[in-house]
Amino acid sequence: MTLTVFNSLTDRQEPFTPIEPGKIRMYCCGITVYDYCHIGHGRTCLVWDVVRRYLRWRGYEVQYVQNFTDIDDKILKRAQSEGVSMEEISERFIQAYFEDMERLGVAKADAYPRATHTLDGMQRLVSELESKGYAYPAGGDVYYSVRKFPEYGKLSGRKLEDLKAGASGRVEETDPDTDKKRDPFDFALWKAAKPGETSYPSRWGEGRPGWHIECSAMVKEELGETIDIHVGGGDLMFPHHENEIAQSEAATGKPLARYWLHNGMVKVGGEKMAKSLGNFITIRDLLEQRDPMIVRLFILQTHYRKPVDFTEEGLDGARNGWNTLKEGLLFQENYGKQLGWEDNPPKQSDEQIKQRFADVVDDDFNFAGGLAILFELAKELRKEGNLLLHQGRAEASSEELAVKWHTLAELADVFGLKPEVKETGNLQGDGKADTSLSDEQVQALIEQRVAARKEKNFAEADRIRDELQAQGIKLIDQPGGNTRWYRE
Repeated sequence: MTLTVFNSLTDRQEPFTPIEPGKIRMYCCGITVYDYCHIGHGRTCLVWDVVRRYLRWRGYEVQYVQNFTDIDDKILKRAQSEGVSMEEISERFIQAYFEDMERLGVAKADAYPRATHTLDGMQRLVSELESKGYAYPAGGDVYYSVRKFPEYGKLSGRKLEDLKAGASGRVEETDPDTDKKRDPFDFALWKAAKPGETSYPSRWGEGRPGWHIECSAMVKEELGETIDIHVGGGDLMFPHHENEIAQSEAATGKPLARYWLHNGMVKVGGEKMAKSLGNFITIRDLLEQRDPMIVRLFILQTHYRKPVDFTEEGLDGARNGWNTLKEGLLFQENYGKQLGWEDNPPKQSDEQIKQRFADVVDDDFNFAGGLAILFELAKELRKEGNLLLHQGRAEASSEELAVKWHTLAELADVFGLKPEVKETGNLQGDGKADTSLSDEQVQALIEQRVAARKEKNFAEADRIRDELQAQGIKLIDQPGGNTRWYRE
């Protein structure tokens, strides 16, 4: 099956063909760094991380770039409220971003351009638009003349004649710059500095770039005039991505991107996330309560274009699903020695299952369908593990089990799903903040149980097993009297 994607630009699903065979240039509109990342940011970064992982698994060479917006009104406002520089605010929250994404398992992009590092490119682009008649200076500002670009609205499907000034959030009734604009729909490419603001020199005077020109300049500088895939949250389609297209294509005369992909928004308990509603959740707060793998699985079980609703019930369901996958992924850890894999670790995957997986996910990155195949494999391995545990032998051969496990591990890696293994060899589990027994306490109880079994006090041994199970500790009795354990 051929990879097909839903292209927001054409409003339909279509076959994906890169500009250069085997290579993909991909740009993601990143974070405005004025606060800690919330779960909406988490979903965006996670979804496109997995898209990038899948494309690489499919054999493409992917150059993935994600920017940081470090010049913005919100950053300036926070800096002023704290009495520090915009740079100090940006650096603080860029570092926090990397900490949060590392915990969430989001792989790093190939480049992270910043607005402050691309000022020369922005000014060159604004000058080019001005020289071609698409931009005009006004009182230290420079504005883009929207009506000069006939294709404006081709991404979002909006037409200027159907819009009222202010409907997009770009033009407000109290907009102090309204008198400077030739048309209320025009937007700022460069803003004159106000007293006390951070500013940068330009031929139009001291000022700073508009938000939209930042991404146009960074895309061009990092990836070129036309890229394969431009991605971001659905809330950016209009006006941000629409304005990016208008700026870039007016300047170059070429398409900015061949495919535009947008992920759905995040709700919390059925409502839009907002600080005023008390349902605003940062990534770091969520990960204090939930295993990152549960969060990844929860997000990936909903198609990327649909909205996702964070609920305790939904996260609990993802926890159960992760327990199933985790048990399959730990099959080698728990049973590899018994199956004789230590000297000959499994390396071969099932090509038919991998093809099934590709056929499903190729349908506009149907990750939920791909996960269903992982669950099938994990459940088969769990069944065989139970037979090994209780009967000492499995129905399938060691070689067949090796292929199943390796296939599961390979496909799970596409999703970035990986169980944590403690250095002690004990396996850590799933979920909420760990308030259970310490490792030392667990080991002491296991030793008591071993002693009880030697004395044939099976009632006491069962009592200890039940006590550990109530604490989420699963025991695996192995040949030779050894007992392994992990937290469920």
